Amino acid sequence: MAEIQEILRQYWGYSSFRPAQEDAIRSVLAGQDTLVLLPTGGGKSVCFQVPALQQGKVCIVVTPLIALMKDQVDQLKRRKIPAAAIYSGMSAREIDVALDNCIHGNTAFLYVSPERLQTDLMIARTKLMQVGLLVVDEAHCVSQWGYDFRPAYLQIPAFRELLPGCPVMALTASATGTVQRDIIDKLGMKQAKVFRRTFARSNLSYSVFKTADKEQQLLRVLSNVPGTAIVYVRTRKRTHQVADWLLKRGIAAAGYHAGLTLKEREERQQAWIQNRIRVVVATNAFGMGIDKPDVRTVIHWDLPESLEAYYQEAGRAGRDGEKSFAVALYNEKDIEELEAGIRKKYPAFELLRRVYQSLANYFRIPVGSGLLSGGDFDINRFTEVYKLPVGETFYALKLLEQEGFIQLNEAVKQSSRLRFVVDKRELYDFQLRYPTYDKVVKLLLRLLGGEVFLNFMPVSEAALGKLLHTTAAEAGTLLQFLKERNIVEYEMKTDKPGILFLTPRYDAPKLPLEEAAIKKKEERDTVKIKAVVHYAEHPVQCRSILLLQYFDEPDGGYCGICDHCLRRNKRVTGETALRQEICNYLSAQGSVSPVQLQLVFRDREPAVFIATLEELVSEEVIAYNKGGNLEVIEKKRE
Repeated sequence: MAEIQEILRQYWGYSSFRPAQEDAIRSVLAGQDTLVLLPTGGGKSVCFQVPALQQGKVCIVVTPLIALMKDQVDQLKRRKIPAAAIYSGMSAREIDVALDNCIHGNTAFLYVSPERLQTDLMIARTKLMQVGLLVVDEAHCVSQWGYDFRPAYLQIPAFRELLPGCPVMALTASATGTVQRDIIDKLGMKQAKVFRRTFARSNLSYSVFKTADKEQQLLRVLSNVPGTAIVYVRTRKRTHQVADWLLKRGIAAAGYHAGLTLKEREERQQAWIQNRIRVVVATNAFGMGIDKPDVRTVIHWDLPESLEAYYQEAGRAGRDGEKSFAVALYNEKDIEELEAGIRKKYPAFELLRRVYQSLANYFRIPVGSGLLSGGDFDINRFTEVYKLPVGETFYALKLLEQEGFIQLNEAVKQSSRLRFVVDKRELYDFQLRYPTYDKVVKLLLRLLGGEVFLNFMPVSEAALGKLLHTTAAEAGTLLQFLKERNIVEYEMKTDKPGILFLTPRYDAPKLPLEEAAIKKKEERDTVKIKAVVHYAEHPVQCRSILLLQYFDEPDGGYCGICDHCLRRNKRVTGETALRQEICNYLSAQGSVSPVQLQLVFRDREPAVFIATLEELVSEEVIAYNKGGNLEVIEKKRE
C-alpha cells in the first residue's frame, strides 16, 4: 500500500505536507474522528483525499454547494482520480450509474449534498459500498451558531450508522470555539481529534476605508496594487455596474453571478484564471473551490453579513504566500442596509406558510407526497399568480430552504450529458448499420474518451455541431437519434432555476416551523452583524487581532501590515523623529521658551507636539530651567 507521502507526490506533485495536514491524515487512518480547521487556501481537501486514496475504498464527501462539488470532481479527474457527484438536476438513470460505479470500485470519491443522504436509494446503495471515510465539508453548516446553517446536516449521524467503524472527518475554514464544539456534538464525533492552524495570515494586509466615493477608492486600490483581483458585491445588478465602470477606465473586468449561463460563467472564470481578465466583480458564491493562488487583492464593495464570510472571502487573496491585500469599503448607508437586511431575512411566519402553500399549488403536490419532487421555477410568474410580494417571497424561499423544506436549485444550468449504454462491439455494429452516424460516434469518443462508457459526460451541442459543420440544434437532433436507438442515454441541458421539495409536502397551517429556533437564529445573525460593524468601525485596533479575537485566538500579536498598524507605525516613527528634532534644537540653542519652541515646530500637529514635549520632560530628557525655558538635561558620567 502506497505511503501517504508517495500519494502526495504522485497526484499533487508536492514533496511535503503543509502544517497540520499530515497529523490530520494519520488521525483518520488510525480510525479516529477528526475535526480540521484550516484557513481558506490551507489545503483542507488534501487532508481527506490522501488518506482515502491510501485506504483504497470509497470516500463519501458531504458538501452543501453544487458548484463546489463539480469543481472538486473536475480537479480530481484532472489528476486521474475517479470521482463523481450527485446533485439535483441529474436524471434517475445518471444517479443510478454513479452509485453503481461506487459499488463496483470504479469511483474513489462520491460527492453528495446532505439532503441526498436521507433518500432510500442512497441508503440502499451505501450498504453495498466499501466506504473507508465519511467527510463533512463546510462543517460549520451543522451548527446553528454557524453562519450558514443547513438542517439536513443534522441527519448525518443517522447516515453514519450505515458505516460501522468508518471514521468521520469534518472540515471548515472558519469556526469560533462555540461552533467547533457544536460540530463535534451534532455530528456525534467520538473522542474527536482537533487539528487547526492559526487564523492569522502573515502575508495578508487588511484595510477598511469609510468613503462616500467607492468608485474612486476602488480605482486607487487597483492602481496601487498590481495583479488579479476579486471585487465582492451584494447584488447581481451591481456586478455589471461595477465591471462596466472599470472597463471604461481601461481595467479588464467582468461581472459574475449565478444568473449567467453556464457558458458565460465558465468563460469568465477561465479568462480570469488565465489572467486575460484582471478583475472579477462577483456575488459571494464566486471563488469557492477555484484554485488560483496568485490573487493579489480581494475588495469588498459591500460589507458581508458575518466575519466568518468575510474571512473566507478575503482569504482567497495571497494563497501563494505572497504579499496581498483584503480591502473593505463602506459608508453610513451600508451599515443601515446591513442592519435592515436582517429584518428582511426573517419574514413573518404567516408569510412563510403562505409561500409554502403556494409552492405546493404551483407544483401540484398533494399533502403527504412530493419528496424530492419539484421542477423549473420562475419567481416572477410565481409571485404574480399567487399575489405575493417579490422581495419578501425571495427571503421566505431562502428561509424555507434553511429550515430544510426545499432546495433552491438556482442557476445550476447543467450542460447536456451523455453516456454510451452499449459495449464497443454493439457500437461497431450500429456504425456499420448507420454509416451516416459513424462520424458522430467517432467524434463523441474523441471528445469524451473511454469514460463515456461508464459515466455520464458533459457534451456541448455547439462544439459538436461546429466539428460536424452544422448547427447546435442539428447536433442535438443527431444525439436524440442515438438515444432513440438505445445507443446512448442523453440528457439535454436546462437553463431554468428550479425548486426541490426535500420532505413530503406538509399541510401548510401545520408546517413544523421551529419558531423559537428561527428567532434565536435571527438574534445570532444580529450579533454577527454587530461584529462586522465593530470590525469596520474600530478606530485603532489591529485588524488581524480583531479577527483572531473573534475566532477565539486571544493571544494574537500585531500584524504590522493592516491599515491601523501602518498608521501606528507611521505615528511612532514620526514621534521618534520629533523627539530627536526637539532635543537637537535645544542642544544647539541652549535653552528656548515653550512658546518659541512651538513656533519652530508649528508644522507639527499641536496635540502630538505637546504630548511629545510632556513625554520628554517626564523622562527627564529635557527640563524647565529657573527662567522657565526648556533645555536638554546633561547626563552625568558614571
